[in-house]
Amino acid sequence: MEDNKEKDIHRSVNPGDVISEEPETVEEKSEQVAVDSPDITGDQIKVPTYFVVDEPDGEEKALHHVKDAEEISDVIRQARVDEDGNRKW
Repeated sequence: MEDNKEKDIHRSVNPGDVISEEPETVEEKSEQVAVDSPDITGDQIKVPTYFVVDEPDGEEKALHHVKDAEEISDVIRQARVDEDGNRKW
């Protein structure tokens, strides 16, 4: 029965879009890849399932590339570049 449930989950979404029901550490989430395949031009495209960002209190937070897309966009907008052209988060 469990095998059928997994097939149902993966039938309509990219397997990398599925959020585990089991607790995972930020490190475990950071290693997951949602997409790793060539695009139409043949360039290899690799999209992480989670984007890890630093919180103001110094903690790391894993943002899911679909579920947390708006928050990821907010983080990117807040990025700054220093005088040497290095991005500061």
